[in-house]
Amino acid sequence: MTAEDDPTRPPLTSTSVLVLTVARRVEAELGAALAPLDLTVSRLGLLGHIGGVPGASFSDLARMSGISVQSVHGAVKALVAAGLVRDLNARPGSASTIELTPEGARLLQAARQVVAEVDERLFGSGADPVHQRFGAAVRAAFTG
Repeated sequence: MTAEDDPTRPPLTSTSVLVLTVARRVEAELGAALAPLDLTVSRLGLLGHIGGVPGASFSDLARMSGISVQSVHGAVKALVAAGLVRDLNARPGSASTIELTPEGARLLQAARQVVAEVDERLFGSGADPVHQRFGAAVRAAFTG
């Protein structure tokens, strides 16, 4: 008899499905928490990449973000219009050098605080013990 045939045992679950389920919850929580800052999760990711790699090119940002160069161009254009980033070489035919403005750096710092609050709520000491273990395992997997 397998676990699938035995109603007294918990169902077998795919690791992929479990991770996706947690990821969707995290994305929803982060999205709601970032909304007052007028940020989305993807916009935060792009700001984080720009802040972490000053002078990154559009191609660099596309690789780091896992999106097309065309999508990065559109997103960066919106960030420039919002006063959050600047392109130091914004001339046709020349490589771009994209960096945060002081306002972008301030917003990124505020967003990091929001992310820390969401992390604590979802995976911290007051969270469900299973979520605490999950958070600890993810951190350990990526920090050595």
